[in-house]
Amino acid sequence: MQVPILTYHAVNVAGNDYASNDHIAFAVDLDVIHGAGLRIVPLRQVVDNLLGLASDDLTNCVALSCDDGTDFDYFDLDFPPHGIQRSFFNSLRNFRRRHGPSAQPDLHLTCFVIADPAARGQMDQSCLAGQDRIRETWWRAALRSNLIAIENHSWDHNHPCLPAPGADALPRGDFHVVDNDARAQYEIVQAQEYLLPRLAPHRPSLFCYPFGHVNDFLRTQWLPEHAPGIGIDAAFGDGATPVEMHSDRWNLPRYVCGWHWKSPEQLAEILAIPRD
Repeated sequence: MQVPILTYHAVNVAGNDYASNDHIAFAVDLDVIHGAGLRIVPLRQVVDNLLGLASDDLTNCVALSCDDGTDFDYFDLDFPPHGIQRSFFNSLRNFRRRHGPSAQPDLHLTCFVIADPAARGQMDQSCLAGQDRIRETWWRAALRSNLIAIENHSWDHNHPCLPAPGADALPRGDFHVVDNDARAQYEIVQAQEYLLPRLAPHRPSLFCYPFGHVNDFLRTQWLPEHAPGIGIDAAFGDGATPVEMHSDRWNLPRYVCGWHWKSPEQLAEILAIPRD
């Protein structure tokens, strides 16, 4: 099993071309992946294979994810000064309309969302012009579409815009500092407890480290000991390699759009797609 996991951020909008806009890149990448004869599968399916819960043939497969859970993931919205942005969800729907459901029968995107509504509100005010665009109103509709899963991206991302210090004197702006049980309970367990009733009957089972910050305490101690008990089966960082059967369950690698690739050609290299 060698499955690249591609990651996007809906608020990465600095222009209206591939290199500066994750929405444009996402729509293009769906066609790049499909045109190369690769199959898009749910992230959960990759984890199930890794954990021995399934034995699917994932040869020539790719999984898709996005982080933070802003409304731009699901709704087409204006992003001043760059205009209306086609959401990741609607790009998936557009792809399906153009190619038909048989083209990518397992077409799917996993959205890692921030749980705390107060923190989301503060981030909206500080980072998104205060237009109330980090809501949870779309989560259930997204799940019902069978095109999107909602998963755990921590309680408040330990975002630098939040009041400091956080719980247990937590310094803001860095997830490496989630380095003891009290801080892990606050950031990971609290998020899981918030998401569970709001997503039921779906049970969030995947965690993604904010900022891609992976520390040894969470990866080697806290998550192996506590995560299965709260329903989390795997965690994701940004290691920029495919997920393989020997990959670390608590630090599964992903490629990040705009960082690990900035063009369809660079994505083709990641996916080992032959080019003319």
